[in-house]
Amino acid sequence: MGKITGFMEYAREMPGRRPVEERINDWFEIYVEFPEDKVRRQGARCMDCGVPFCHTGCPLNNLIPDFNDLVYRGRWKEASRALHSTNNFPEFTGRVCPAPCEAACVLGINEPPVAIKQVEKEIVERAFEEGWIRAEAPPVRSGKRVAVVGSGPAGLAAAQQLNRFGHLVTVFEKADRLGGLLRYGIPDFKLEKHFVDRRLGLMEEEGIRFQTNAHVGRNVSVEDLRAEFDAILLAGGAEQPRDLPVPGRELKGIHFAMEFLPQQNRRNAGDRPAAETEILAAGKRVVIIGGGDTGADCLGTSHRQKALAVHQFELLPRPPEERSPLTPWPLWPMQLRTESSHEEGGFREWSVSTTGFSGDEQGNVRRLHAVRVGPPPRFEPVPGTEFTLEADLVLLAMGFTGPVRNGMLEQLGVALDPRGNVAVDENWMTSAPGVFAAGDMQRGQSLVVWALAGGRKAAESIHRYLARR
Repeated sequence: MGKITGFMEYAREMPGRRPVEERINDWFEIYVEFPEDKVRRQGARCMDCGVPFCHTGCPLNNLIPDFNDLVYRGRWKEASRALHSTNNFPEFTGRVCPAPCEAACVLGINEPPVAIKQVEKEIVERAFEEGWIRAEAPPVRSGKRVAVVGSGPAGLAAAQQLNRFGHLVTVFEKADRLGGLLRYGIPDFKLEKHFVDRRLGLMEEEGIRFQTNAHVGRNVSVEDLRAEFDAILLAGGAEQPRDLPVPGRELKGIHFAMEFLPQQNRRNAGDRPAAETEILAAGKRVVIIGGGDTGADCLGTSHRQKALAVHQFELLPRPPEERSPLTPWPLWPMQLRTESSHEEGGFREWSVSTTGFSGDEQGNVRRLHAVRVGPPPRFEPVPGTEFTLEADLVLLAMGFTGPVRNGMLEQLGVALDPRGNVAVDENWMTSAPGVFAAGDMQRGQSLVVWALAGGRKAAESIHRYLARR
């Protein structure tokens, strides 16, 4: 695949990022354009490796060597066809996926891997530009009706697949706009929302129906869904945030990340939160608790809101600069990752455990109390390392514990697995007949690419189920 000697001739290259002083003053994506010749060189680096481990690294099993080779040869339309054969929305994964495929790239054993994610993004954007991506309405309808609850990546992927099978699909979204976390979780500087709207427009042309402000289990009856539809797919995500039960947690100014991030997405869309519920980092000393992607998103958002200072704390120890021997190739490597938000400023610290908060007479948080801790799994406090940090805004970005259980899940009576996610069998069906689940609601907090994979597989199972009815 690619050029036989390409991996020896060309180095890994990625598009540059806009200057920090420029990008922190807007909400546009941070990367500059990547010339076509450089994209084709990355395709040329794809080795004739015999066993393409990138296939297994990618939850979607994308045909990576195939589209790399086609890009190298300038056959972009065929590359788009190969890419879309396994991935409904490469414009999303090409921007926000952490690229486990690259971690499994054979070239990555002793060289920087092929820039697979960037090639994927360039293919889909070229395809949109050339007009190759069009609405694909099914030629024949089955007459079967499917309700998809949730318009995040899992729900959208399943809806598109089911629609192409010929079924009549309605997507129910509790928010006022479609997209789930793509819309109200990922900052615009990582994924501008016109890309989401572009794809949604095509899906509507394909015949998929969308209903917003439709909260199943509240203003949309579970009984009505069961009566009206032949199958239901639950794809509502894992929205129950992990809390921090320490003294002072009740103080004003301590918020979950997913209270903070969606507000900025809404501002960028022209909305204005009510003054009494507005959360802004402007002019404040911000502390982010959690060192993952959500924490980095809070960091970049705080920079753009002009925070006075930002600290980000992580309970785990600092990862190694290079791949840890505990996660050898082709596993997803445990190693230090520096996001674009970290380049923009702030203080990043590891092995820190928050022990409490204290505030002023008005009940506002003013100080965070913490201690340095030892390694996992015990995280024992290190004597004499206690410290206090002034804080006006604390953002809890410690992940999620699973789907919200009250409401729809209780009313449907679906069983949960030991981790608190919706349990499914080998056919992606829950304990309630005709009700299926996919994405974070079934898997737990995970990646967009896993959500897409789950949505596609659940759609196949629903299609088989409907064929038997």
